[in-house]
Amino acid sequence: MNNNKDNTEIILLSDPSECLMHPFYHKQIVFTGALSTMTRSEAVKRVRACGGILQGAITQDTDFLILGDKRRGISSKQLKAEKLISLGQDIQIIIEDDFMWLISMKNE
Repeated sequence: MNNNKDNTEIILLSDPSECLMHPFYHKQIVFTGALSTMTRSEAVKRVRACGGILQGAITQDTDFLILGDKRRGISSKQLKAEKLISLGQDIQIIIEDDFMWLISMKNE
């Protein structure tokens, strides 16, 4: 804190954007289908670097389902996620291009 000549306190706050978390931070993430841009193990490392938590299967705790570009039709994971969404669960289904954009975001 600084005091100015009027003897009132001036409080300097940090930039609020510095407090933003990555969208994957503390979120449960599941992959389905092969990725065309990286291996699954590389994708897992990138998600963990963003603070995400990997799951092997869709559950009520899942936050994101990532659809790889090299998938054949609709997977059982996607069907289960869509069913849970229809029952009111908040699961985001995103395609690989959107996943790539999200992991490219600066992790603050």
